[in-house]
Amino acid sequence: MARLNLDQVSKSFGTAEILKAVSLSIEDGEFVVLVGPSGCGKSTLLRLIAGLDPMTSGTLQIGDRVVNDLAPAERKIAMVFQSYALYPHRNVRDNMTFGLKFSGMKKDEIDRRVAEATRMLQLGELLERKPRDLSGGQRQRVAIGRAIVREPDVFLFDEPLSNLDAALRVSTRVEIARLHAMLRATMIYVTHDQTEAMTLADRIVVMNKGRIEQVGAPLDLYFTPANLFVAGFIGSPGMNLFSAHLTQAAETLTATTGFGYALPVKGATLASAASVTIGIRPEHVLFGETPYQAFSARVDLVERLGEISYLYCATVNGTPLIAEWRGRHTPSVGDTVKLSADPGTIHMFGADGTRVPDAVR
Repeated sequence: MARLNLDQVSKSFGTAEILKAVSLSIEDGEFVVLVGPSGCGKSTLLRLIAGLDPMTSGTLQIGDRVVNDLAPAERKIAMVFQSYALYPHRNVRDNMTFGLKFSGMKKDEIDRRVAEATRMLQLGELLERKPRDLSGGQRQRVAIGRAIVREPDVFLFDEPLSNLDAALRVSTRVEIARLHAMLRATMIYVTHDQTEAMTLADRIVVMNKGRIEQVGAPLDLYFTPANLFVAGFIGSPGMNLFSAHLTQAAETLTATTGFGYALPVKGATLASAASVTIGIRPEHVLFGETPYQAFSARVDLVERLGEISYLYCATVNGTPLIAEWRGRHTPSVGDTVKLSADPGTIHMFGADGTRVPDAVR
């Protein structure tokens, strides 16, 4: 396996700049997940690593080799696509071995690699079947097996589970996690799915408009987002964000929202700011009587998911808010609920959108 390093990598199509001086180091054996909204550049970045598209500028290094000018076959990478990309007229064994045979590899070595991949992915009973005789999950396992037999330095996954139904996504996600644990391979994985990112990644790379917003362990991004974009993007449902204005009275600096919720704040960096943003995650919203300042909201929708329900609410001035409720008996639509939050769970962002640590008293 290998370490991978991107240094000031850019990609443009004509006048459209898709990636803007992206720098990122991925350690040997690390599982890194790229996330971001559609059009942010994550799939383009994966294609540049694979060698499917040329870079406009920058340097890409895999192991001790600069691979900018190497063809995809020379980079020792294997890519698993969203669409499986299996040969419909070939059986599972031939789909897994076609590239190896084309490279001139000896039959004994091919058989060894197929046997190992078959064992890992439990494909033994499927080797003689053709893709049309397989379920979506089985086809994806074959596509992963085809990547494994190449024994690459780096595995690339481009939204590999997006075509599967919910149950298959869960089981295949578990298989990919187990595969990484067995191989300890360097893996780079693109997804829109928050659950995939949070459960699979050693580190998550959050991208936006061709740039990297933040890189870190899943829970680091969740609990300490660097800015408003990451705060709103990481988490499902996303963080509640409220605009607030700062007022100074005597020695107390206070952030007050448009619906009357006020928090004493600290930090010299906020003193000259005209406004801030307050962030509260749905699971940190408290109901009823608490020691903390409260505000009222009306329940507009209840989304029941079993033990957990999400209440979609509106404050007195119409500001939307999502709160997590645990238990069977939820408030009803139209009810008014009393809400608050422990200051230790509240996030604060300055006028420039950057997180201000320890700002809430």
